[in-house]
Amino acid sequence: MPVFDFSKKPDENRDPICTYTIFYSNEHEMNEDKPVMVIDNKDQKWEKNSTGKFTNPIKRTSFEFELEDGVVSADILKIDARFVALLTWMGENHIPVKITGINKEDGFHVYRIMEVSLGGGTKMSAEDGFLQYMIERLLASNAPSEEELDEHDLEGDDMKLTSLSSITDFINCAGRTLPANIQQWARRNLVVARSNEVTAAERRHAQRALSIMMNIQWKNNYFESIDPVEARKILDEELYGMERVKQRIIETIIQINRTHTLPAYGILLIGPAGTGKSQIAYAVAKILKLPWTTLDMSSINDPEQLTGSSRIYSNAKPGIIMEAFNMAGESNLVFIINELDKANNGKGNGNPADVLLTLLDNLGFTDNYMECMIPTSGVYPIATANVKEDISAPLLSRFAVIELPDYTEDEKKIIFSKFALPKVIRRMGLNDGECVVTEDGLDEIIRRHRGTSGIRDLEQVAEHMAANALYRIEVEKVENVVFDAQMVAELLD
Repeated sequence: MPVFDFSKKPDENRDPICTYTIFYSNEHEMNEDKPVMVIDNKDQKWEKNSTGKFTNPIKRTSFEFELEDGVVSADILKIDARFVALLTWMGENHIPVKITGINKEDGFHVYRIMEVSLGGGTKMSAEDGFLQYMIERLLASNAPSEEELDEHDLEGDDMKLTSLSSITDFINCAGRTLPANIQQWARRNLVVARSNEVTAAERRHAQRALSIMMNIQWKNNYFESIDPVEARKILDEELYGMERVKQRIIETIIQINRTHTLPAYGILLIGPAGTGKSQIAYAVAKILKLPWTTLDMSSINDPEQLTGSSRIYSNAKPGIIMEAFNMAGESNLVFIINELDKANNGKGNGNPADVLLTLLDNLGFTDNYMECMIPTSGVYPIATANVKEDISAPLLSRFAVIELPDYTEDEKKIIFSKFALPKVIRRMGLNDGECVVTEDGLDEIIRRHRGTSGIRDLEQVAEHMAANALYRIEVEKVENVVFDAQMVAELLD
């Protein structure tokens, strides 16, 4: 795809010459060995920092170096596929830039491009940061396929943008990092946002939807392999004991190592309150190296909260799921669905659980406000619930169900003495030995919480004891506080 503007009348009726080849890279940082492009330096070696413009000429693709004795043009030999559309746009708009690179045998390796602010003469200014942000987002993107580069060259990408001019620039120069249906959607909505034949409310909604959609980094569904040792370490940090549960979780997500795609089923963690279900969900997101967002189903009683409202209403807005993509800033993320057993609590306007089925099938999700099918192949759902029987069969069928047992009394003792209390002591700034619990004191704590599930109540006891110890040390001027069974009973009664 040459950097040409075919709307201009060619000189001498000669066909344009594409001087470069395209290479495909998923590198997220550029240096002299991983350049953005390579420029011909056979006739002349170029300065490390050079200024000039990318041209959009009739005959050749090149960069015009601005030297002391004039302008010298050099052919572009290679370009990272992600940057073809951006360079086209810069050439069309005559953007002055400073390029940084190094001379090598095969050419001048350019690994940094920065705009030169000339004030008023360019389509944008260096102070806007548009070009730098654009380059960062392209580096974060995956290389487009060869088939995509052979298609129509109106491109689109993602960025936090609000003005129509910046959104237009972004769509025109981002490169093919958007799914095909979103590219088409962006073009249509851009037309609506700029049209004088629709109402002001329609233009406002189209512009807002474009800003949201362009903010999301649309990634492919390739996932790097998981180190099982590191995964186990992360789970151990968040959850004591429950060896079979940890093993089952790792078995579920380790499939990525063979397929490099997410498992077909999400994870549903079922267990009593306080057993660490949410902590496990956060740990899995950490293992997958993905951002995460939460959906609390106990507070959702209308499907429209998830799917958004139609743009026919003046106060229309996207749904919670679309907002989650927007907040995460990328399409690959972990959806943590809390209290899935409350998902059937619709109040007359439909069942929120039915909306979740579409999301969980990973076939795409449609938001009523966005009016576009959102790809969900990079979404990994992790749900939590207290009661399995309250979850509908269709929802259960979308998950690998992992049941968490309650902790034994011996496990609760270890969790309290080795994890909960030391954690609170460190947070409150207490020194070692200033807050001590004897063995009989520990037995008294466990006895009093024998009928409670999970460890949340134990964590609250640890908070109470550490605060009491700190009060006595600061106010009563004691050196330390030792909690035996009698003191525990007095404190907790």
